[in-house]
Amino acid sequence: MAKKVKRKNIRVQKKAVKVSPFNIYWTKKNYTFLFIGMAVIVLGFYLMSVGPWNSFVSLVVSPIVLVIGYVFVFPLAILYKNKGEEKTTEEKIKQPEVKQNIVTKA
Repeated sequence: MAKKVKRKNIRVQKKAVKVSPFNIYWTKKNYTFLFIGMAVIVLGFYLMSVGPWNSFVSLVVSPIVLVIGYVFVFPLAILYKNKGEEKTTEEKIKQPEVKQNIVTKA
């Protein structure tokens, strides 16, 4: 009698690459905006400390500089994203499928 050959059922599965949702890809421009924001905020606090407490610079100019730093420059540093960067990160994530061939003896 002939031997029965058991066929193995192997499913080809794609290995899913898990990317953390908290992983932010910062570029050199993001860090540049961050350091510019820090410099603007330090400048605002410096202007607040210069002169008497009721001077024009301390009461008007420095709060405007601080608002620009906190409201515009820091969010720009965090949210800025290159349009060309999306394609490169998607290409890095994709991996080729691996197909397995099973040879059975009859």
